[in-house]
Amino acid sequence: MTTKIIAAAILLGAALVGERPAVVEEQKKPSPSRIDQGKKIYLKHCVGCHGIEGQGDGYKLLGADPAMLTAPSTQKKSDAALLKTIHEGKAAMPPWNIRLSEQEERDVLAYIRTLRRR
Repeated sequence: MTTKIIAAAILLGAALVGERPAVVEEQKKPSPSRIDQGKKIYLKHCVGCHGIEGQGDGYKLLGADPAMLTAPSTQKKSDAALLKTIHEGKAAMPPWNIRLSEQEERDVLAYIRTLRRR
């Protein structure tokens, strides 16, 4: 019986350790150089639809209203959820995984997170 308790504790501990890095990643602050790189990528690829300040006031090239990146509903989303949208696309937004590396996607997200302060 003691062996079963120890095994359960080990499994629970492994599960908790497996979840912990995602929580830490969510709180990690990007360096200013990563944010600057993200801004360059945003200005090259995203500004046309999302607008210079992320207000969703760019061209409606693909038919749908682009997301307002400074909206509380967008800013409340987790990094993982926003990275998934950048990576896979959503509605009329194309997936960026074919043009951007994972690091570039994270850099764009880091820049988008700064837009809420403007």
